[in-house]
Amino acid sequence: MQITDTAALVTGGASGLGGATAKALAAKGAKVFALDLATSIEKAEQIEGITYVEADVTDVDQVEAAVATAAGSGRPLRTVVNCAGIGPSARILSKKGRHDLALYAKVIQINLIGTFNVLTIASEAIAKTEPLADDARGVIINTASIAAFDGQIGQVAYSSSKGGVVGMTLPAARDLASHGIRVLTIAPGIVDTPMLATVSDEFRASLAAGVPFPKRLARPDEYAQLALSLIDHDYLNGEVVRMDGSLRMAPR
Repeated sequence: MQITDTAALVTGGASGLGGATAKALAAKGAKVFALDLATSIEKAEQIEGITYVEADVTDVDQVEAAVATAAGSGRPLRTVVNCAGIGPSARILSKKGRHDLALYAKVIQINLIGTFNVLTIASEAIAKTEPLADDARGVIINTASIAAFDGQIGQVAYSSSKGGVVGMTLPAARDLASHGIRVLTIAPGIVDTPMLATVSDEFRASLAAGVPFPKRLARPDEYAQLALSLIDHDYLNGEVVRMDGSLRMAPR
């Protein structure tokens, strides 16, 4: 599908996976609307072709306004990439007590319900665009994690949320097929994003050593490269693609 002269929406677009994807889409000629929280946008790199929009993915009104901005930009909204998410760690039972229900609900709310919220609102806008070849109108790429399949100790909330993203992929693709909208999911392994910025070099090295090949952490630009490949391949639909160097996570 063509990216040049279209509009694209990227959540979590101020940094990490979303930031790299927004940059890659802009480099391909898309008018990119990068959704994120104000605190993240303040630190974002100003790049030609990217407009930062303050929005909480769990807020229906804010997402509707952001999608309306992208759809009304003078270019057809064809691409949506959902990268917004959080990954706190907590065990079901620990020395501190049982898992906090509010924390569990927050992770589900942002990672799963936020993804669904953007998917539903954006698909409505994409469905109104003029169809291309094969009646195609656009593509929505969601972000899961290998934790959806190999959840580690302390990842029960995170794995639940990402497992939900995996589970919605095929039915969402089937629901939106009649509108010419493809739905795909990327499940990254360990990516060198701001989430890892606070850990020590020794810990980062130990994480990299566990990856079969290439024996290193993935880069955000590699996620962006994969996203662009999925956008370009019109026959890929309803699929979850792992990007993990063949890593299968151990219990801890």
